[in-house]
Amino acid sequence: MSSKSTKNHSLFSISDIVYLILGVLSASFALKSFLVPNHFLDGGVTGISLLIHEVKHWNLGILLLILNIPFILLAYFKIGRHFAIRSVFTILLIAATMHFVPFTELTDDKLLVSMFGGFFLGIGIGLSMRGGGTFDGMEVLALLTFKNSSFSITEIILGMNVVIFVIAAAFLNIETALYAILTYLVASQTTKYVIEGIEAYTGITIISSNSEEVKKALVLNLNRGITVYKGERGFMKESFEHSNDVDIIFTIVTRLEVRKLQNIVREIDPKAFIFTQTVREPQGGIVKEIIKH
Repeated sequence: MSSKSTKNHSLFSISDIVYLILGVLSASFALKSFLVPNHFLDGGVTGISLLIHEVKHWNLGILLLILNIPFILLAYFKIGRHFAIRSVFTILLIAATMHFVPFTELTDDKLLVSMFGGFFLGIGIGLSMRGGGTFDGMEVLALLTFKNSSFSITEIILGMNVVIFVIAAAFLNIETALYAILTYLVASQTTKYVIEGIEAYTGITIISSNSEEVKKALVLNLNRGITVYKGERGFMKESFEHSNDVDIIFTIVTRLEVRKLQNIVREIDPKAFIFTQTVREPQGGIVKEIIKH
């Protein structure tokens, strides 16, 4: 009994439902207040639905539902039951919202429509993905294609959307296709920020001959937690006279703190080797506690 209730809880938590509902409302607002009244398109299954809606004038909510069915089935068998069920819930909700909830057209300025339509659509996609679902099955297809190809997921999605934009240019006009590309770029970047967080984290690795001073500066001056790996340098001219042992220092900072950290390290050791990498959703430790201050 207890294991069953745990599974049900993990399927739909309150926070997941809130994310999904807010995502659907934001996406519906983008579609009905910006994109649809001005005959704009986007990428993915949403873009295909918009394109068919423009050419055939079929119900957009029903199109979103029907066109996503094959991707939801793929997700059920290839990704997981929970993701598929949440996605079904999200798609049904957006179809109902598009049909029953009225939204007012806010502007007919093409640039504003493209920018803000993409912005609110990106927020909707990002929030839905944070809730563990999606209303655009293109991500599912890209994920499955990624496993059997040498391309990244971003490159696969971009390639699929290029096909959509070319078809849009053929059936509608080139201007519509160009604005669709702009809408897609805004939406994809907004989605990235919503998923990763506006205050994105960056992992920094430092290799310095003055590692002790660097460690003290990061902990005492920058108030950072650090991890130290024991490493060994490769062949260098001075290796005949000195030990090749070296401390490899790793820490996590926000994107806004990267330059400050680099300046501190450069003051201690101008020849220090530093490289950065994106860190998604760090949990535990003292990273978030420090950042709150």
